[in-house]
Amino acid sequence: MKLLRISVILFVSLSLTSCFEDRDDNAVAASDINDFVWKGMNAFYLYKENVDDLRNDRFESNEAYANYLNSFSSPENLFESLVYERTTVDRFSVIIPNYLDFQQGQAGVSKSNGLEFNFEPKPGSDTEFYGIIRLVLNNSPASNLGLERGMIFDRINGNPITSSSANLFDQDTYTLGFATYNDNGTATEDDDTIESTTNSVEITKQIYTENPVHLVDVIAIGGENVGYLVYNGFNSNFNNELNAAFAQLQASNIQHLVLDLRYNPGGSVLTASYLGSMITGQFNGDVYSKLIYNNDLQEFNTSFPFVDNIDGNAINSLNLNRVYVLTTERSASASELVINSLSAYMEDVVQIGDYTTGKTQASITIYDSPDFSPENINPNHTYAMQPLVANSVNAFDDPVPSNGLAPDIEVIEFPGNYGTLGDINEPLLAAALADIQGLGRYEHTRTESRNISKRINLNAHEEYMYIDSNLLYDGVQGNE
Repeated sequence: MKLLRISVILFVSLSLTSCFEDRDDNAVAASDINDFVWKGMNAFYLYKENVDDLRNDRFESNEAYANYLNSFSSPENLFESLVYERTTVDRFSVIIPNYLDFQQGQAGVSKSNGLEFNFEPKPGSDTEFYGIIRLVLNNSPASNLGLERGMIFDRINGNPITSSSANLFDQDTYTLGFATYNDNGTATEDDDTIESTTNSVEITKQIYTENPVHLVDVIAIGGENVGYLVYNGFNSNFNNELNAAFAQLQASNIQHLVLDLRYNPGGSVLTASYLGSMITGQFNGDVYSKLIYNNDLQEFNTSFPFVDNIDGNAINSLNLNRVYVLTTERSASASELVINSLSAYMEDVVQIGDYTTGKTQASITIYDSPDFSPENINPNHTYAMQPLVANSVNAFDDPVPSNGLAPDIEVIEFPGNYGTLGDINEPLLAAALADIQGLGRYEHTRTESRNISKRINLNAHEEYMYIDSNLLYDGVQGNE
C-alpha cells in the first residue's frame, strides 16, 4: 500500500484528565484521539487552507501542539473547531465515535425495521405531529407486516408525537398508532384534520441488509417501453445487482428511462460512474466526473471515465440520449453527481420533483492508523472521521450548486400525494410519463411543510459521496 506523502507533526505523548473508554473498557487519554483528529484533518480536509489552526506551520514546538490539544475537552469539540463554516459551506463532515457501526451502515447492513418516515405538524398545531411512511424496504419487518407507503400515524407507544419523540424511534421495538388524513373536501389546508383510528402495529428492528435496487419495471405507454428504476443508494457491494437491473431493461428494448433517486442519499463515486455508463454507453472512455482535492493533495486529483465493464464483466448499457430523474430534497451527493455529470453529455436530463440537497463534495473515512487507512488501526479506541476531502465536478468543471439542483418540472411530495412507487398515477412518475407522451407539463401546486425530521429511523451519516478505499490510500479514498 502506497503511503501518503504528507508531512504531519510527530506524535507527542500527552496526558489529559479527560478520558474515553476503549473496546476493552480501558481509559484512553483524550490527547491520543485529539492527535489523530488534528493530523487527519491537516492531511486531508478539503477546506484546510481556510482554517488557520490546520496550517502546516501552526505550531512552533511540540509543547505548543500539546497545549493546543489539551485545550479541547473532547475529540468532538476539536473536530468541530476545525470545520469550515459549518452552517453554510461544510454541512457534512462528521466525526464517528464507533467506526464499526459506520462500516456496517456503509455496506448496507444495519438494525432496521424497514421504514422511512416524513413528519408534519398536525393542522393547527405547533406541538403535535403526525408521520407518513415514505418508503417500505423490500423483505423487511415492515413489508412482512403489510405496511405501505403513504400510511399515516399520529402516536408512538400510545402517546402523541411531539418534537421530543424522535428518540423513541431509536428503540428496537415500538408501536405505531395509525390515523387518516381528512381534507374535508377542500383544496386548502386550513380545515384539514388528522383523525386517529384504533389500528396499531408493533414493529421490531432486526439486522437487515438493503439491496439499493428497490424496484425495476417496464411500463408500456403510447406504443413505447419506459424503463422505471427505483435506486436507493450507491452501494458498491451491489454493483452486480444494478447491472442486472439494466440487463432487464436492455432486454425489454426500452426507449425511455425514469430513474427514481428521490430517496437516494449518495454513496460510491465509482458506482455513480457505472450507473452513468449503464444509462449511456456511447461515451466510453470520456471523462464522466472529476474529484479535486486540497492544495496539498493535487497529485491525487482524479477523473472518472465512462466505462464498458465492471471488473471485467460487461456493463449493460442502454445508449440513451435522454433520461428522466425523480428527486426530492433527500436526493444527495452521488445522486446529484449523476445528474450533473450526465448533463454535460446527454441531449436532455429532465429532473422532476424538488430541489436536491446541494452536496458537491466527496468524503473519505479516515482511521487512526499510520497512513489513515483501515489497516493497522489503533486498537485503543474506535473513533474515525468522515471529512469532506474533494470537490466533485462534471466534465465542464461545473459543481453541484450548494442550494441543490433545480427541477425542470416541480412536483413536491406532500401528505395528499404519496402514491405507490411504480404506479403510473404516482405524481412524480406521472409527470415523467406525461412529458414522454408530449401531453404538456404536469400541473402541480407546491404545499409548504414544516418537517421536524425527515431522517428518523434512517442510517446515520447518509448524505455521503465516498471515494472507494483503493482510490485514496493507494491514491486518495473517499465517499460522496
